[in-house]
Amino acid sequence: MRIATFNLENLDDGPDIRPPLAERIPVLAPMLDRLDADILCLQEVNSQRLPGAKERKLAALERLLEATSLRGYRLAVSSKRGGGGLTDHHNLVTLSRRPIAETEQLWHDLVPEPTHAFVTADPAVKDAVPLAWERPVLYTRIEVARKKALHLFNVHLRAPLACAVPGQKADTFAWKSIAGWAEGYYLSEIKRAGQAFELRLAIDQIFDAEPEALICIAGDFNAEEHHTPIEILRGEDDNTGNGALAGRVMVPVEHALAADRCYTVIHQGRRQMLDHIMASRRLMGGFRASEIHNEALADELTGQVAINPSPVSYHAPVVAVFDL
Repeated sequence: MRIATFNLENLDDGPDIRPPLAERIPVLAPMLDRLDADILCLQEVNSQRLPGAKERKLAALERLLEATSLRGYRLAVSSKRGGGGLTDHHNLVTLSRRPIAETEQLWHDLVPEPTHAFVTADPAVKDAVPLAWERPVLYTRIEVARKKALHLFNVHLRAPLACAVPGQKADTFAWKSIAGWAEGYYLSEIKRAGQAFELRLAIDQIFDAEPEALICIAGDFNAEEHHTPIEILRGEDDNTGNGALAGRVMVPVEHALAADRCYTVIHQGRRQMLDHIMASRRLMGGFRASEIHNEALADELTGQVAINPSPVSYHAPVVAVFDL
């Protein structure tokens, strides 16, 4: 069984979308075919409102999948908080060759919204404000073998970019003060770590009910292994100091690869491993290999300054192979 994750980088369609979807499909479709995935977690899938339609659809994704061997796969899709259909941007989609027995999403279901009283806001803000996560985590339970179910979480954590602070922004990417930026960055880290904490609680709930559970978390974590969200999700012995919890540790599959192969994003020439697949100990019993398809990966800074945007994704897919 091959499980893969791929951030499609704002997959969209429409007259004002650049580059157009017609240019992206010939680049992305071969990448999806190469994954040969039985289960595929996708991030940054935008929705479209077709003429005359009341609800938004994943029309761009449907066009892309029609050009691949993934057409006909079963789909699980995230939705707006509290239901109510697709969000405009950054939906999560899980595709499966195998039956999907259950699907739900986590979005402040296990962790309430924290609140924050602004320190550097100008003018001052009197009341504390809630800090909600921007995106959910998408859960699916997939039948992978006779009497065996995979608990799969599709993840897209917040990027480590400073949140807005009232009166502290000079422009989209410019701040009036270092203190204002620092407060915004602090708030961003609260959200990113909080989203990881909520996912860790969900993982432990599964372990409580099923100690030998096959659990996989996959997606764009916007974090490298030494960053707080990954530490929270892994739950390593050297953090808990309790060897009795070793069975609940989540293991990154990229550990099977040479260190110089472990990167899914290039930013200003620096290679970073931001996309991960992690497996429970029991699932790792069937682990056979991992892959990172980063041979043609371009520096994402190039895309930010390009006059003609590239049709590529600036994330590399990750694949884990299991024998179950």
